[in-house]
Amino acid sequence: MSEVVTGAVAALNEKMAGGFDGTAKFDISGEGCIMVDGSGARAGDEAADVTLTADADTFQQILQGDLDPTAAFMQGKLAVDGDMGAAMRLASVLA
Repeated sequence: MSEVVTGAVAALNEKMAGGFDGTAKFDISGEGCIMVDGSGARAGDEAADVTLTADADTFQQILQGDLDPTAAFMQGKLAVDGDMGAAMRLASVLA
C-alpha cells in the first residue's frame, strides 16, 4: 500500500467519524484504491455503489479542503462512475 493511500485512509476516517451510508471507492491513479462504507475508510479494491477516480494531487487537494469535489468533477479532474446520489452524499461529507 502506498503512502498516499495510507495517509488518505487516516484523513478520511478522521473526516467521516460516523461512516458513510453506502459504499464508495476512491481510485487514486497509480497509487491504489480506498473503500468507504458504514465502517469508515480502508485500503481495498472491491465493488462499490460509486467509484471516484482522480490523480493523487487532486485527491489530496480535495481531502485538504483546497478543492471542492463538485468543482473537481466539473473541471474534469474527478471522474464519477455509478450512483451520482452516493457521490453527492460523499462530497458533502468531505466538505
